[in-house]
Formats: sequence, C-alpha cells, structure tokens
Amino acid sequence: MAGFRNGRGRDNRPPHNQPQQAPYGYNAAPPPYPQQQWQQPPQGHQGQQQGGGGQPYGEPEYFGEPYGQPQHPHAATANNPGHTQMFSVDDPYANAAPHHAGAAPVPTGPRLPWKPLLSGIVLRPADTFLRMRDHAVWGPALVVTFLYGLLAIFGFDKARAEAIDATLSTAIPYVLMTALGFVVGGLILGAVTHTLARQLGGDGAWQPTVGLSMLIMSITDAPRLVFALFLGGENGLVQVIGWLTWLAAGALFTMMVSRSHDLPWPKALGASAIQLVALLSLIKLGTL
Repeated sequence: MAGFRNGRGRDNRPPHNQPQQAPYGYNAAPPPYPQQQWQQPPQGHQGQQQGGGGQPYGEPEYFGEPYGQPQHPHAATANNPGHTQMFSVDDPYANAAPHHAGAAPVPTGPRLPWKPLLSGIVLRPADTFLRMRDHAVWGPALVVTFLYGLLAIFGFDKARAEAIDATLSTAIPYVLMTALGFVVGGLILGAVTHTLARQLGGDGAWQPTVGLSMLIMSITDAPRLVFALFLGGENGLVQVIGWLTWLAAGALFTMMVSRSHDLPWPKALGASAIQLVALLSLIKLGTL
C-alpha cells in the first residue's frame, strides 16, 4: 500500500515532454531539430537505401530533401540551405556581329549630273564615289572614254606619225577604231576589277564600278596626254607626269572600290591591281 501512495508500481517512466537526464559522466544528447522529426524507416528498407546509393538516414537537412521526397526547385526556396539559385553573366559582346560588307551608310539623293560628277572625282572623290555607288554612269563614262581614245593615239610618237602621214580617209577610221578599242578595254578592265572586288567580299553593283573605273582611267591620264600632244611621249616631263598620274589613278581606284564595295583599302587595292598593271603596261610604258 505504501508503494501505491508513493506512486511506485503503476508507471515509473518519466513524462513524455520531459527529457531524460543522462547518467553522471556522460554528456546529454542534443535535442532534435525543431523544424521536423525524422522517422526511422523499416529495417529492410534502410538496408536497401544504404546499399542502393540513396541518401543515408539521419543526414542533415542542408544536404538535400528528406528521404522519399523529390526535389523541385522553386523560386521561394532559392538561396536557402540545400538550394542554389542559378545565375548567368551577361556578355556584352555576345550579340556583336563582325564587320561585313554593306555596313557602310547607303547614299541618299539623286544621281549627280555629269559636270558635278567629273569635278567631284577630282576634287571630292570620297563623297562622290560614296554617293554614286548605286547609280550607273554609262553616259559620262562612254563619252569621256571615247573622247580620250580619240586623242590617246596622238600621245604615242609612232602612232601619231602614222596618223599624220596617212590620208584623211585612212586616218579617220584608224582614229575611230583606236577610240573604240579604248572603250572596250575600259569595259573589260572595269569588269575585272568588279569581279575581284566581289571575290574579296565586296557587295557593290557592277554598273557603277565599271563606269567609274572608266572615268578614273580617262581623267587621270588626261594631263599626261595634253603634254604628250605637244612634247611627245618620250619627253622627260611627260614621263614624270605619267608616273604621277598613274599613282593618282591607283589612289582613286582604291578609294572607288572601297566606297562602292565597302572594303578595306588593302582589299580594294588588290581588286584594282590588274587594272593598274594593265594601264601601266599599255599606256604609260608605251609612251616612256
């Protein structure tokens, strides 16, 4: 009876909410995590979990989700323990496109008349070539090249002597055929320059390229031809003027191809190389 009055004999277990006191000499076990309490899986299931490479029992929550729950990333749990927020670094050069033909500003405005066109090639070549890159110049090119061919025969000493000694009926067809030859030669050389420019990455039209190349060929050689008519092609002054005008023609050819096809000057010079060599051998060297 004394045992019942003292509370012994019924249930000597402590209450559920009171932690058990550890024996003397041992540290007390830490309390469980307040967030959630783990349930130990069955013995067989635990063995499969450890043998199959799954998440072991009792792993802290910052290593992953509880056992058996799939991981679903959500914006609300970003940067929390066990979750890593994905981020990206913006590359300012990711959408940068390399330079290509056609990036030059497209010229606007009407086509230049023949007088501003001819004077612009000499005084304002860069602006003139850029404005005329999409306009054909067949009229001025054919007329100027034909007139240049009519006088070019008198720049060669031997050809001038033959034309002067011949009769009028013989000299006229001879001069006309020479002028037509210069026109056809200008067309062929201009087409070669255009083809090379397109192969090097240019995007210009063939009509402005050919027409402008014919005008450059005729205009740049005009000073040498004027002096050669009176002094002869073998004169020293005529030779110096011929070389200077040939260098000027190279600069204008390069600038024209660069503006018409939107190419850097080394490629533009390479596209004009065949035409420059042909002019040097056929016209300049023929009078030196």
